[in-house]
Amino acid sequence: MEIVRAVQLSDLPALSALTGQATLGLTSLQLNKAQLLERIERSHFAFTRRSESPSGEPYVLVMEDSESGQLVGTATLYAKTGGYEPFYAYRLRTDYHSTAGLQRPGLQHTVREHTALHLERIYDGPSEIGSLFLLRAYRGRGRGRLLSLSRFALLAQRPHRFSNRVIAEMRGRCDVHGYSPFWEHVMRPFFGIDFPQADALSTVSKTFIEDLMPRYPLYLDLLPAEARETVGQVHEETRPAVALLEQEGFATTDLIDIFDAGPVLQCPVDQIAAVRRCRRRTAVLDGAVDPSAPQHIVSSMQDGFRAVLAPVAEPEEAEHLAIAPATAAALGIEQGQSVWCLSPHG
Repeated sequence: MEIVRAVQLSDLPALSALTGQATLGLTSLQLNKAQLLERIERSHFAFTRRSESPSGEPYVLVMEDSESGQLVGTATLYAKTGGYEPFYAYRLRTDYHSTAGLQRPGLQHTVREHTALHLERIYDGPSEIGSLFLLRAYRGRGRGRLLSLSRFALLAQRPHRFSNRVIAEMRGRCDVHGYSPFWEHVMRPFFGIDFPQADALSTVSKTFIEDLMPRYPLYLDLLPAEARETVGQVHEETRPAVALLEQEGFATTDLIDIFDAGPVLQCPVDQIAAVRRCRRRTAVLDGAVDPSAPQHIVSSMQDGFRAVLAPVAEPEEAEHLAIAPATAAALGIEQGQSVWCLSPHG
C-alpha cells in the first residue's frame, strides 16, 4: 500500500535521494540539501501551527511504500503566492494598432495585431499546487492520481489555510538535457545562468528576478521562432497532469511562466471538482469491506495529513464510512474518528 503523508524532518535523506532522480525540467525540485531542509522545516511548521489564516508556507506531501518504507513520490501545496516577495509571471496581452492616414497601396485602414508579454508582480496571490514527482516504477494503478488529488483533500480539510483560488504553473517545453528555447533565446541574456539554476534559485529568493528581469514588454513578433512557438506550451510529460487538472475544473489563463513560458492554470477553490466531492465522514471499522469495492482516496488529519487509496463501503447512515482495519491503521485512526472520502474520478 502507498501512503501519502505530511513530510517529516526525518525524511530529509530519503526525500533528497528521491528528488535527485527528478528530471532537469522539474526545476522546483532541483534543490541542494540545505534548501530542501528549509522547505521541510517550513512545511513542518505549516502542519503544526495553530493559526488558520493563509500564509506563504509550503505543505509538502510524500508518498511512501508502506512495505519497503521507501519514499516514491512527492507533491506540494503552497498556501499563498506573493507576500513579502511577489509572485512573478508574464501576462499575454494583445493590442491592436491601426492607421487610415497613409494613402498607399496596402496601407489604407491598416490594422495590426501585436501580442506582448507584460511582467506581472502579484503580492496577494492565490494558493499554488506544484512540485509533483513520482518514480516511474510507481506510475499507474491510480497512484499518480492519489498523489495529485491528495492536495485537494488537504485543501478540503483545512480550507481556511489557503486562498480562494488555486493556480498551477505547468512545466514548459524543454529537452532531456534541460534546454529551454524560451530561456536560452529570451532570458539567458539578462540572467547569464542556466535555466535549472535560475528556477531553483527562485524557490529560495526572488530578489534576483527583480534585479535582472527585462523592464519592458516583450513582443512575440520580435522573438526567435523557436522561442515564440513554446509560449504557453507544455512539456510532453506534463500533458497527463494538465488533463487531470482540466477534469477537475482548471482552465488555462493568460499568464505564463517567466522562465520556460509554460502555461498557468487556475480554478476557484469552490469550483474544484475534487474539493467539492470530498466529504467528511465518521470512520466505521469493518473487516468485511469488499476488497473489490470501488476505491476512494481516504484521508485523515493524523500526523498533519495522511491519505490512501482504498476500497470503502457507505452504510445506510450517510455520515459514516466503512473502511477496512488495514486502511484505518495506515491512516493512524480508530473507530469513530473523522475521515475525508474523495472519489478519484468525477
